[in-house]
Formats: sequence, structure tokens, C-alpha cells
Amino acid sequence: MKANVDISVLKGEVLAPPSKSYTHRAVVMASLSGRTIVRRPLLSADTIATIQACRALGAVIREENDTLIVHGVNGKPVTPADIIDVANSGTTLRLMMAVSALCDGTTVLTGDESIQTRPNTPLMQVLNQLGASVLSTRDNGMAPIEVTGPLKGGEAVMDGSISSQFFSALLIACPLCPEGTLVKVDGELKSRPYVEITIEMLKNAGIEIGLFEDDRGHLSFTILPNQSYKLSDYTVPGDFSSVSYLLAAGALTGDGITVGGLYPNKQGDAAIIPILQEMGADMEWDRERGEVHVNKSRLVGITVDVSMTPDLVPTLAVLGAVAGGEMVIENAEHVRYKETDRLHAMTVELARMGVDIQEEPDRLVIRGGSLHGARVSGWHDHRIVMALSVAGLVAGDTVIDTAESVDISYPGFFDAMRSLGAAITLQ
Repeated sequence: MKANVDISVLKGEVLAPPSKSYTHRAVVMASLSGRTIVRRPLLSADTIATIQACRALGAVIREENDTLIVHGVNGKPVTPADIIDVANSGTTLRLMMAVSALCDGTTVLTGDESIQTRPNTPLMQVLNQLGASVLSTRDNGMAPIEVTGPLKGGEAVMDGSISSQFFSALLIACPLCPEGTLVKVDGELKSRPYVEITIEMLKNAGIEIGLFEDDRGHLSFTILPNQSYKLSDYTVPGDFSSVSYLLAAGALTGDGITVGGLYPNKQGDAAIIPILQEMGADMEWDRERGEVHVNKSRLVGITVDVSMTPDLVPTLAVLGAVAGGEMVIENAEHVRYKETDRLHAMTVELARMGVDIQEEPDRLVIRGGSLHGARVSGWHDHRIVMALSVAGLVAGDTVIDTAESVDISYPGFFDAMRSLGAAITLQ
């Protein structure tokens, strides 16, 4: 599917979509509990992959109105009868690698072409150290992955530079092990806010996790054995990652837009609000009402460290392309290990739109102010498509391919944008 985007002025109100990160975790924790109601879940391609995987491990999950009714496995997942296909969802793959290690038998996990290029070696190594047997069928650390349990617990050290999902996976699975677990982080833990989301939700589910940080900033997690999941009723919050495109569009093209459903929580991508404010955006966040209001503004480029907020990179790149001066997006090497190499993808596509952009190993340098319409690729990546759609609202005459990729995280994206007045047609 292609999206045709023309110059637009956005105005009005829209509700933030439910969080993809919270939905993934809520579904998994509910599946490890007894009976749970998950309210206002995001039903996208990625989260549906997690729902299907949890069903394969024994959970009974029923959609009813705007809720999921989950009858979980009470901490005892069963060996799947068939291969688990996670489609394009890296979160599903990593979380299910650890959860399936709790089974006595063997689970095979695979996914689409993109998933089969994403690295998993650090998680595989640690699961093997903690009692499971995990291997890559092609011996390259990538899917298809075979996992044989049971996971027992113990001590391990894991590289923190590639994906926080590895740590979230262990924090979810190891409380059900028969032995206590100590996991130390080797180096800096990239995307740490996502692990903090996991810990926040584990607490809601009755699970205790110890987080320790020494004087040199080294992190470690302690996990007590034989715990029980007790998630019973949970409402998914709004998604700051998805909302970043709406807020960026408002700051670049808006005549006053308001996004509701945005309350303070552990999401690192809430940083989009102070980042936009530092760039000069006219915006206010009413935390009590959960509303963010933003108007079109003259933005200036700044330097942003994205080590904790990798999903904001495509949005920030577009903001830098339009802003005056120089925008530097740094500490971003881990962004290369997403659905696609997002540093390279944004460099290629914004250059087609006339942007002066320089790609370096771990950063982008953008000299803004020049942007024109073009035929660009979405790289089959939901965040690339949504970011380029925002660029198209400013540039006009822009055609983006693989636009259907938005279904991965924000199926209602184009409807939301058009409800605000965006000139976007799909074909």
C-alpha cells in the first residue's frame, strides 16, 4: 500500500492509541496468572503475535468489546503443539524465548524475513547458563530458535548494549524458576526505560524484582524463585512512542491540536515532550487531565541522546530536517538493530527529500530547513512510514510505499491523522 501525502494544516483533538509496550507485557503476565481482564489493549500486528504465542503456550484469551479476558496457565506454560510464528515482532520473540524455556519440552520460534536478521545471542547464552538449552537452527544467533526447558535460575552476566528486551524477558520468566536468579548488566543498559516498564508491571502482578546500581553505575537484578503471578485487572495506558508523530506533526503543521490519554508513567518516549519544548515548540502537558496541546512553532535543532529512547529516532530526524540549524541524534547505534537499520533508512529517505543529513556509526547529523516532496520507501518499518508521513505534511507531493506497516504498532494512524485534517490518501 502507498500513502500519498500533501501539505496540510492539522487542527483538532485525538486520543492516544494504547501502548504497544504495555500491551505486550500485560498479555504475557496475564497469561502467566489465573484470570485477568486487560482493558483497552492495543490490537496491532505485533501484539496479536504475542496473543497467539501465549495461546500456543496454554493461555485462553478472548476479545470482548475493548478488553481481553485471559485465563492463564498459573505459572505453568505448556509445550506448544506447533511452531510459534512471531511475524515481525521482536518483543514477542525475545519474551517468548524466555517464557517458553519454562516448559519441559522444546519450543520452536520463528518469524518473518526481518525477524530472521535480528540478533539474540546474548539472551540465548544467558538462558543456556540458567539451565535451558537454546540454539539457533542456522547457528547465527537469529531465528528460527529452538528452546528446551526447564529454566532453573542461577547467575549470569549479559551485554546491555543491544536490546533491553533481553532483560525484560528474563525478569518475566525467572520469578517462576525453582532457584533464585542474579543477572548482571555488562556495560550500559540501553533503552533502560523499557525495563523499568517491565518492573513496574511485574509489581502490579505481584512479582518482586531487586534492582541494584553500584557506585560506578553497574546494574544488577535479583529475582526470588517460586513466585506467583497475580495480575487480575489492568488498563493499558496511552503510547508516547506512537504519539510522537502526532505531536511532531502538530509542532510542524498544526493550528492547535490536542492529544488525550497521556498520563505520566514509566515510558521513556514521554521525552518527546521536553525535547520538543527545548526545540522551541509551543506546547503544554496537563498531566492531571492527560492532555497535550501543541501549536505550529519555529523549531531549532538541538543535540539529543537517544540511548534510552531509540524509538524516537525517526521522529527526531524529521524534526531536525525542518528545524533551523543543526540537529544531532547521538548514542544511537542500537537503533540499527530494530525492524530495519533506522539510522540508515532515515538517512537515505530524508536525503531523497533534499535534506542535508550525515550518517555516522552511532549518530545522525542533520542541517535542517530544506525539504521537498519525493517518492520514498517505508522500508516495511512502521516507524519509518509514520515519520516520513509527518515529513510529507510539510514537504507535500510525497509518496511512501509499504504504508501498511503502520499496522504493526498503530493501525489507526492514518485515520487519526486524517481526522486532524491531514491530506493523506491511500492506494
